[in-house]
Amino acid sequence: MMHRRALLAALMVLTLAAPGRAEVPLNPTQAQPTLPTEKLVIVTRGGKRHDFNVEMAIDEAQQVVGLMFRPAVPAGTGMLFDWKQPRESDMWMRNTVASLDMLFINADGTIRHIAEHTVPQSLAVISSGGPVRATLEIASGTVEQLDIHVGDHVLNRIFGNAP
Repeated sequence: MMHRRALLAALMVLTLAAPGRAEVPLNPTQAQPTLPTEKLVIVTRGGKRHDFNVEMAIDEAQQVVGLMFRPAVPAGTGMLFDWKQPRESDMWMRNTVASLDMLFINADGTIRHIAEHTVPQSLAVISSGGPVRATLEIASGTVEQLDIHVGDHVLNRIFGNAP
């Protein structure tokens, strides 16, 4: 299994470095500037609405760096990784110093899987467990604090249900 993950990681690096693709920082050394933000709302099964202002990681370079090197993720903020089409989302915490909660979101805006309290700097793969349209990273502990669960709904323009 570990050999397979190492092979997949190597293939990803080769894919990102392929000729004709935008230059992607394969070994970032600092946080990226703040990305453009959009409103995102999570509606829990109890009907509570939680507003966020999230940075939009849309292209490969933005997605590779993500929240690396940022010391904290303020409450009510986060980063939404838009994969454009449903696909397996495999994340890790390399160079990420703040613990995060990760929400893996289906194309219709429902939460498919949640990973809470991720381990800073870990190279362990955190998987969506199936194809998703997007991954949302928010401050660790937010999922528990706001009582967010698999099946809750996320509202944002990329899911066709802008708040």
